[in-house]
Amino acid sequence: MRFLLSTIGSRGEVQPVVALAVRLKAMGQDAVVCAPPDFRGWAESLGIAYVPVGPELRGTAKQRAGAIPTPEQRRRMIEGTVTAQFEAVRAASQGCDVIVGGGALAVAAHSVAEQRGIGYVYAAFAPITLPSAHHAPPVFRMLGQTPAQEGTVDNRTLWAEDADRWNAMWGTALNGQRAAAGLPPVEDVRSHIFTDSPWLAADPTLAPWPEASGQDTVHQTGAWVLPDDRPLSADLEAFLEAGEPPLYCGFGSMRAPEGVTGTVIATARALGRRLVLSSGWADLSLLDDEPDCLSIGEVNQQALFPRVAAVVHHGGAGTTTAAAASGTPQVVVPQMFDQFYFARRVEQLGIGSAHPAGEPTPDSLLTALRHALDSEVADTARTVAGEVRTDGASTAARRLIGMQ
Repeated sequence: MRFLLSTIGSRGEVQPVVALAVRLKAMGQDAVVCAPPDFRGWAESLGIAYVPVGPELRGTAKQRAGAIPTPEQRRRMIEGTVTAQFEAVRAASQGCDVIVGGGALAVAAHSVAEQRGIGYVYAAFAPITLPSAHHAPPVFRMLGQTPAQEGTVDNRTLWAEDADRWNAMWGTALNGQRAAAGLPPVEDVRSHIFTDSPWLAADPTLAPWPEASGQDTVHQTGAWVLPDDRPLSADLEAFLEAGEPPLYCGFGSMRAPEGVTGTVIATARALGRRLVLSSGWADLSLLDDEPDCLSIGEVNQQALFPRVAAVVHHGGAGTTTAAAASGTPQVVVPQMFDQFYFARRVEQLGIGSAHPAGEPTPDSLLTALRHALDSEVADTARTVAGEVRTDGASTAARRLIGMQ
């Protein structure tokens, strides 16, 4: 069989679909990934066929935090991405049997599958992104949304309002492309993309689906994790060997909170800890040449995280899962979307701290790290690590192959 795995987003969306593509190939199937151009070289180095869609996204991590697009800017962005997706997904799906849409912004995937008369699966990477009476929908702060005060509005009402926003934002552009393809319009954009039986590519210990087993149609496969056997650099190995386990701080492909580098360095020093700082897409850099800090680029988290004292990060699904699987305490400094959910789960499981909303200060980060470094938290983190599954991509691949 031949599968097209389509996603729009940063590494948090692309790495899981690449992990699934690698697993499908290992099981004798053909797989193509259609995603932003930033990750093409990396995916192709793994032997995965890759079709780029849309512009490079890396520059978005350096944009001013809090900048909200105007309605006209938003309309142009939506029209642009929907048009680009239909063109790329349609071309990439030639000869495919099934299209997998990974993440909510894969707007064209279902329509192209419908046009070609082939199978379609939608996969979410966090439970909070799927409708449920047990939780409210995630908030898009970059679009000017603010969360409702807890308990003031029924979750079902919030999800109905969320569906209205989907229709208002995406309906015109999506139905314009569908009309050009000879397809009828959709009245409920979110349901069209998610379907009545979405998959949940998240670890059931870290991020369980809240509904009772057998009473819903969500299939939780486990997180799609790409095994990584790359060695750490010589500089990083030397730094790790030179003293006690350091702290790690990185925000991946996200913007970093204003002044976070100085805050993290000051906090690490107040605790008598060394620091590994990941530059990420925000290009974070050290403020001095003191030997207690090391700046690194992209790194094998699976090899590094078990060797640090705590992981300070943004709360993306991939980083949170990697930290949980490593048995290392974590401090989540969330900024948007599902990151607030993962921050809460880290705290609920007792494997770290959820930093309060807003930019960290030396005092707030010190409080969060002191809690995360507590011996009881470290013990719990090691226990939970033994429950985190690593076979989600294999589970998903077998289920896809079984669709034949």
